[in-house]
Amino acid sequence: MFERALGADFARLHPMLQRRFGVGLDAGYACVGTGTMSRIRRGPWWTVPFLQFGRLRNILVPDHGSDVPFRIENFPYRDALGRETVTFVREYAIHGRSRRFDATMIYSERLGRIVDYLGTHQHLAVDLELRVEPDGSLLLRSDAQRFYEGIVGFRFPMLFSGRAELRERFDDHAGVFRVDLEVRNRFFGFLFGYDGTFTCEFPAAHDAPARLKPVRTELRE
Repeated sequence: MFERALGADFARLHPMLQRRFGVGLDAGYACVGTGTMSRIRRGPWWTVPFLQFGRLRNILVPDHGSDVPFRIENFPYRDALGRETVTFVREYAIHGRSRRFDATMIYSERLGRIVDYLGTHQHLAVDLELRVEPDGSLLLRSDAQRFYEGIVGFRFPMLFSGRAELRERFDDHAGVFRVDLEVRNRFFGFLFGYDGTFTCEFPAAHDAPARLKPVRTELRE
């Protein structure tokens, strides 16, 4: 999926990132990462209701903390619509509570890019922009967002949402993946972010466990 989206640039990724983002049905393996978020941050007090609302469908994490245990599971599967899909389910153990951030990704032939569905019900469809950096790291930026619920569908106004920028690289010296995410609103500034490190295992897989799949599959991209 990422190789299709990046084209020839995929070969410029660090080899460990090629393996991590090479998960797919044909590849026949998953990627399970475990590690620690050095920091999980959120914006000012008035962002908390926004983050709490996102928590209801596993779209955002409203908490903040340091040295937070973290897990991400990327499993390939074919969804009910026949599309190759990869899970990006993140779980945190923070202040004695378990938090989860659900996402599933497809490659859209129509758009020629990856679409990231957020939440347990794929309410938000987010276009992704990908770029390989000179050091072999991956830069991911979110673009247009669309909200879907039942027959309702509309382009989500960015005034009420945020744009994410995620950087992921492999640290050869430490032997770990390093990740840094920030979500910002054009008018209100910083909303949410985290940074940390993790290691990965690559178990054989041609399907995703049911617990990682969304409750509802959205047809519209």
